[in-house]
Amino acid sequence: MKTVRQKADLFSESQRIQYTIQTRTQDIPDARTYLLILKDIRIKRGLTDDLCAEAMMMNALDKVEKEIKKPLLRNDKKSMALLTAEFDKINKKLGIRKEGLPKYEEQLELKISKAQLEELKKDALEAMETQKKREEFKDEAMPDVKSLDIRNFL
Repeated sequence: MKTVRQKADLFSESQRIQYTIQTRTQDIPDARTYLLILKDIRIKRGLTDDLCAEAMMMNALDKVEKEIKKPLLRNDKKSMALLTAEFDKINKKLGIRKEGLPKYEEQLELKISKAQLEELKKDALEAMETQKKREEFKDEAMPDVKSLDIRNFL
């Protein structure tokens, strides 16, 4: 699927998510609304928060806002540095490193591609079953699904 996307000059799923985040959050002044919109984007994209990182991030935001005694604005560099430090602690606790981000992106792409291929396989099977029921195809043999390879059609 990655090859298909590259040949068709399409964005990867992570690039689409990044674009969505940039467009939906560009005019948001405070960090809390920003994080809530990130949560909304994650839910709409069907991504799960298996590590409960979102709750930890909100707790970190609460901690920083309590420390500065006001809502955290995104343009407040000093306070955002505090929040970033808290996020770094969370990432370290979860075992997430910045160097590993391409690997996580690749895993996301693989997971999405597998789901897309399963959907494609299901659709192909459904179409084959429909064809099998038609009168003019009764005497033809059904091809084995495992013998079909999408790379042959690219």
